[in-house]
Amino acid sequence: MKDRMMVEENTYDPVTGETLKDWGHRPGRQFPALLKRANEMRAEGFGLVRIRQELEGEIPPVPVTLDLRAPGEVAFHENIDIAHVDEEDNVAKVRETMTALMRTPTIEAGAIMPDACPAGPVGTIPVGGVAAARNAIHPGMHSADICCSVMITDLGNADPKAVLDAAQSVTHFGPGGRPQGRRFTTSLKLLDAFRENPFLDNPKSMRMAQEHMGTQGDGNHFLFVGRSRATGRTAIVTHHGSRGPGAVLYKNGMAVAERFRRELSPKTPKQNAWIPADTKEGRDYWEALQLIRKWTKANHNAIHQATVEAARVGDVGDRFWNEHNFVFRRGDLYYHGKGATPAWGDYAADATGLTLIPLNMSEPVLVARGKDPAHGLGFSPHGAGRNYSRSEHKRRMGSVTPEQMLKAETEGLDIRFHAGGVDASELPSSYKKAESVVGQIKSYDLAEIEDYIDPYGCIMAGDVPPFWANRKKRKR
Repeated sequence: MKDRMMVEENTYDPVTGETLKDWGHRPGRQFPALLKRANEMRAEGFGLVRIRQELEGEIPPVPVTLDLRAPGEVAFHENIDIAHVDEEDNVAKVRETMTALMRTPTIEAGAIMPDACPAGPVGTIPVGGVAAARNAIHPGMHSADICCSVMITDLGNADPKAVLDAAQSVTHFGPGGRPQGRRFTTSLKLLDAFRENPFLDNPKSMRMAQEHMGTQGDGNHFLFVGRSRATGRTAIVTHHGSRGPGAVLYKNGMAVAERFRRELSPKTPKQNAWIPADTKEGRDYWEALQLIRKWTKANHNAIHQATVEAARVGDVGDRFWNEHNFVFRRGDLYYHGKGATPAWGDYAADATGLTLIPLNMSEPVLVARGKDPAHGLGFSPHGAGRNYSRSEHKRRMGSVTPEQMLKAETEGLDIRFHAGGVDASELPSSYKKAESVVGQIKSYDLAEIEDYIDPYGCIMAGDVPPFWANRKKRKR
């Protein structure tokens, strides 16, 4: 044994990753630094035994694997009614997926809002769902559309048509970003902050942060113009999320969460993987979320201000916003709102206590004051929600064309589709009944409605072909 140790002490082959693994270290981000230290010591003449002893203190403890909770072990609050068969089927599916979600080891409480509807495989947090986790950030629970949010600006006595015309001339719907020469300015300070964050410091995020500023995407995102029922003043409301930068952050976050899931809780479904909040990765991801929030707010502001200037509005009043599809820290818990809006007054430094709840293009946008309900975990709804899928809505249309349905459901309103034809899956009939959602907000005491912004008209993306279809067409 003595001769063997002497040979080992005088062998100057480099330390490799396999050497570290033989010593009990687990591969991870720490490996490059450990290898560097080990080989620096090797170059100074230290033997393997001494190097191993030096690095022993940095072997991470074997993680405790967390099993799924038993079904029903953690209950969730229901703030939703069933009025007809479609709602009965929808609520049954929401209950099924929430019951599975609550088995996630980190989750300590949950709730569903009146606009709840499924959003993926069983166990996926539904739209209108809230989940409170301890020491865990779940990227899958805010989804790729991080910080989807709603902003309103009071435009005084401006002509609604002039505002909608101006908005159409400056906003951008559909896939992709703005071309060179038509881009909005992105804060250099914010871009510098992106570069300092490991989740955001990549060429794709940096490029999209600039190209996608001033864009709204597609789907249910919109630009709405209406009048306040309380004051008669015109208002503009926008709804969109963090676009490309948020989607890239989500992808990067899910990759890191999956690494932790395999180590900490392999039985947890992949969509519910988490990043421990007290790790370096957790702190970096939390900071990345705050930077994406700043980017998204700037995106709303850019569109509002460009519209104000294009419409030459002289009497601009209050402006505020609120987000959903985000993670909120309260006490020692992380609240994940998927299509649910925080309803406590100080959830963020720029919170006003007021929230916006859009219903559908033919109904008012609600201006509500949150009531911080315990049975809603402090949240209120973010909109009207759906009782069935977009494809099911199109199936039920039968022979009625999207144009005919648009005319029948939005009579007297100025509805525009910016980047394509009429998207029937965004027409009022595809959503839950507005009066039912409003009634449930009141009956469950989730928020106090202070004003209604009655619609003049709105702009949406329209029936835009998916990006992969356009790619195939270009190849042909």
